[in-house]
Amino acid sequence: MGRRALLVALVLLAAGFARADERWSEGLERELMSPYCPGRSLVECPSPQATELRLWIQAQEQAGASRESVEARLFQQFGDQLRHGPRAEGFGLWAYLVPALALAAGLALVVGFLRRQTRTVPSPTATAAPRDPELERRLDEELGAPAP
Repeated sequence: MGRRALLVALVLLAAGFARADERWSEGLERELMSPYCPGRSLVECPSPQATELRLWIQAQEQAGASRESVEARLFQQFGDQLRHGPRAEGFGLWAYLVPALALAAGLALVVGFLRRQTRTVPSPTATAAPRDPELERRLDEELGAPAP
């Protein structure tokens, strides 16, 4: 058991070093949408303007600027088109609420349907009124069954 714990600790340590080695500019380039290539992230956009913007972000990191200040400047310059999704505030909040509400309503419908389908139905013989012996005899005659 000690070897397994040591192995897990080494893997976690290596993962921590890998994350620490990553520069924030690389993460930011992956997270932002390109203002020059609609539908692509900044890192995927092949345009020369996107390359210039990536180089500018890297230069800001090397100059010691914080990620937050660079991000704020980019959003000030390009606006919300850099976001992968709408902000979770105001009208953009509906983009997150509508699917969640639709999922909850669908789940409620399925649960209601399943409850109705699994409800026990009383057997007709348990709830039927006592039978009339004369009616039973006439029914047997009509059907051709021998009378008891």
